[in-house]
Amino acid sequence: MVDDNELNKLRDAAVPAPGESAKARAFEAALRAYDQENISAVTQGSAGGLRLTERAQKLWSEIMKKKLIATPALAGLVALPIAGYATFHLLREQPPEFGGDEKITETLADKPATLKPAEPKQAPTELAKDKKADADVESRDANDVLATPVAPPKSESTAVGGVAQQNAQGRGVPADAPPTINQPESDTLQAYKPAPAPTGEFALDGTTTAPYASRVARVPAAESKLMAPQPTMAPADQVAPQEENRNRVQDFKTNPVHAALEDPVSTFSIDVDTASYSFVRRSLKEGSVPQADTVRVEEMINYFPYDWKGPDSASTPFNSTVSVMPTPWNEHTKLMHVAIKGFDIKPTEQPKANLVFLIDVSGSMDEPDKLPLLKSAFRLLVSKLKADDTISIVTYAGEAGTVLMPTRAAEKDKILNAIDNLTPGGSTAGEAGIKEAYKLAQQSFVKDGVNRVMLATDGDFNVGQSDDDDLKRLIEQERKSGVFLSVFGFGHDNLNDQMMQTIAQNGNGTAAYIDTLAEAEKVLVEDASSTLFPIAKDVKIQVEFNPNKVAEYRLIGYETRALNREDFNNDRVDAGDIGSGHSVTAIYEITPKGSGGEQIDPLRYGQATVNNGGVANADEYAFVKIRYKLPNEDVSKLITTPVTSANEVASFDQASTDQRFSVAVAAFGQKLRDEDATAKFGYDKIMEIATAARGADPFGYRSEFLSLVRLASALGGNR
Repeated sequence: MVDDNELNKLRDAAVPAPGESAKARAFEAALRAYDQENISAVTQGSAGGLRLTERAQKLWSEIMKKKLIATPALAGLVALPIAGYATFHLLREQPPEFGGDEKITETLADKPATLKPAEPKQAPTELAKDKKADADVESRDANDVLATPVAPPKSESTAVGGVAQQNAQGRGVPADAPPTINQPESDTLQAYKPAPAPTGEFALDGTTTAPYASRVARVPAAESKLMAPQPTMAPADQVAPQEENRNRVQDFKTNPVHAALEDPVSTFSIDVDTASYSFVRRSLKEGSVPQADTVRVEEMINYFPYDWKGPDSASTPFNSTVSVMPTPWNEHTKLMHVAIKGFDIKPTEQPKANLVFLIDVSGSMDEPDKLPLLKSAFRLLVSKLKADDTISIVTYAGEAGTVLMPTRAAEKDKILNAIDNLTPGGSTAGEAGIKEAYKLAQQSFVKDGVNRVMLATDGDFNVGQSDDDDLKRLIEQERKSGVFLSVFGFGHDNLNDQMMQTIAQNGNGTAAYIDTLAEAEKVLVEDASSTLFPIAKDVKIQVEFNPNKVAEYRLIGYETRALNREDFNNDRVDAGDIGSGHSVTAIYEITPKGSGGEQIDPLRYGQATVNNGGVANADEYAFVKIRYKLPNEDVSKLITTPVTSANEVASFDQASTDQRFSVAVAAFGQKLRDEDATAKFGYDKIMEIATAARGADPFGYRSEFLSLVRLASALGGNR
């Protein structure tokens, strides 16, 4: 037996202090016991327990063993909850970056730390300093919970710049992604910033990690977010790259102010094209201010139908009306408004039409707003034609081919099937297509009728003659046969507007840009008569200003239609064409002599005089001359109109509704081009004029214009 005295001595003796090594061994043993009890021995990075498929198989096996399913019908009923059970576990196990919402409970303290490799010293930029400061704060927070690391076993993964490629691939990051952890930031790395790689046990980069003791301290749950993949963020000072603008548009300078004494004559070709307005509309509706050179003011003005006074008979193809009114954006100047209205042919008197649809089916047309829209547009046109009109279809991609030989419009189904079967693909042999279309038009030529090639394309010619001048010469040669050519542009980001304008102007035709089915209906249905049936060709305008009444003038728009003074009387010089019922508007801003608004200093010497010592027709502002040819003639005819005070209105409000609305459109176009004349004339003033002059608007074109003015104002276009 043990002596009680000995026991009493032991009881009363002081307990010896534990040694440091003993405490460490005990603590390590406790941690291992805890891990073995609470953590499954599974492969690193994998969830414990059975896989999802194994769970489903086990559940199904148990159900079958217990014979819970006796019939196939019951099997179907049971299968649904099993599928739901499987989906539930799939969502639970899915990591956050793939849509799972399971919270991450592991923290920096739960994982071994990673030693940072030495970084090269360099002078930090301001951005680098800010990033370094943020990194230092995060590093200090992590170091508060991490113990001093010791050497770990060597990893099997190969580290690149401190980031394991194996681990990066596991997060969905490309294996060749540039390293971002513990590396100096460069301009190249700033453009690509994947989520931070995990550290510690999951680093797999062969760096030093801490033992179990590093997990003593626990960080707050909020800090566990540091372990979650972070979204890629571009630096605040880095601007996203802009998409390349591949549209080809002719650049031009705004018409200058001319001194009437030095240069009293202005000559230009009329323009009935509307492509520019549609292009501007699309740009604004897509949230961007249009490029200045896409804004041709005359095409914006002439987009709208106006109720100008037309001729009384077909013997005179058009009538001109000239008015003078105050300028709303300059109190020192006036506007000389020239309006031309073509004779409107009655549907019963319209000549027979021979139309060749020349359709671009190249690979560049494989866009929703190109070939599919084109097919819908031409279907609308087919429904507008008369039964005895003729339609042919030529397509071109790598090479040209005839899809439909000349077919009467009465065979509507045959024509529509040919259109519906068009598919895109290949390069763009535009030259070959044009030649084939003219050849087909000649085969079914209608004497005293309408013979027209209707080219539908994005203008991306890249096979054969693709130079604008070469195409111009080709079209000039072909038009002598009496076949006109019109161009309809589709799509954006690859539109060759310059080429379209070139071949339309030289093919005795028009150019329109179709961006919506509604625009297709306007051009090919509502305006079909003016689009298809010409009443005059090579129409030129020449205005001579009286320097005794007008000090200065400038033509608003028509920059790409300017002609030399001597071209007016030269019938060999091509000019624009007018279709049935077409309206054409030209506006000059003139500075009356002595008004105080002159921008050009007067000459010290010289005065326009005649033999009697005075100025002839001194009461006239100007003399307007218009030359034109009938569609089947080669000799021009002349119409003249003197402009006097009888053509003047006292105030802008006294001008007609159509005149005031056209002036509002002219102001809007100049504003978008950032011209000096309207620099101080705000969008609110334009809106005020257009709203008051909206008038009858059966198709909603003018209401849409008001919305475009609001959009331009909101976008801050050339304020």
